[in-house]
Amino acid sequence: MKKINVFVDGGEGTTGLKIKDMLQSRDDIHLIIIDEKGRKDIKVRAEKINSADVVYLCLPDDAAKESVSVITNPNTIIIDTSTAHRCNDDWAYGLSELSGAHFEKIKKSKRIAVPGCHATGFTAIIFPLVQAGLLPKDYPLTCHSVTGYSGGGKTMIAQYQAGADDAKLVSPRQYALTQSHKHLPEMVKHSNIDTAPVFNPIVSNFFNGMAVSVPLHTRLMNGTGVAQVFKTLEKHYKDSQLITVTSEHEGMLSANEIVNSCKMRINVSGNDERITVVAIFDNLGKGASGAAMQNMNIALGIDETKGIM
Repeated sequence: MKKINVFVDGGEGTTGLKIKDMLQSRDDIHLIIIDEKGRKDIKVRAEKINSADVVYLCLPDDAAKESVSVITNPNTIIIDTSTAHRCNDDWAYGLSELSGAHFEKIKKSKRIAVPGCHATGFTAIIFPLVQAGLLPKDYPLTCHSVTGYSGGGKTMIAQYQAGADDAKLVSPRQYALTQSHKHLPEMVKHSNIDTAPVFNPIVSNFFNGMAVSVPLHTRLMNGTGVAQVFKTLEKHYKDSQLITVTSEHEGMLSANEIVNSCKMRINVSGNDERITVVAIFDNLGKGASGAAMQNMNIALGIDETKGIM
């Protein structure tokens, strides 16, 4: 069996390390290695990139653009986990479950942008409702997103793991208070809405997992009730291997109930006046590394769940 040559550019961060761990568990992958000195040399990186069938970019935006600029191999598939190309129409947006067109674009593309974690949950909720005509494009949306601290990368992980006695780290912490979070542009573009939601991201003292919550008033949705919202989302994702839709109205929902997985659960609850829709998934799974692997599988024409379940 001919193995797939894969290079992870920037593989020392949280997302890159997770991707490499997932790749090393597969018998169909040959992982191209680069040493510490080579990681800082664009000429060495360019050689590795152009020798690969698939390249994961796990880099800051400017570095990701630099890596793209040195590509000369027309067959190399680039999967970018940064923010750099998520709103670029020349790139496939890597949330395949949104529609058949999204899946086909990923399948045929050599350039795939992995969605941001918060954007993944928000867009998975909002896109189907807008597409079905239940949610007006100018609806005044609000989004609350609770995430584990691993989403903050190495610095935040070290801060939490070393700061057990720091009172500020015990309780959840809101951030991006200026309403300028880097995921907002893709949330607007790929949800097909007119304006950005009021966004309230919250980091909490657990490692991975997240819950993205969107509250809705039915009087602003032409009287659409909770049952219709549930049925619309359930129908939209009925063929998905990774996304399920539930309707639990009792008990509690936990942001870390789905971890180490690329699955997502969308829960619809409330009544015919006020509805809460919550997407629960792993910020390192469906929200990052797992989604990157899923997109590679689709682009290569193999089972999209291979190596991520």
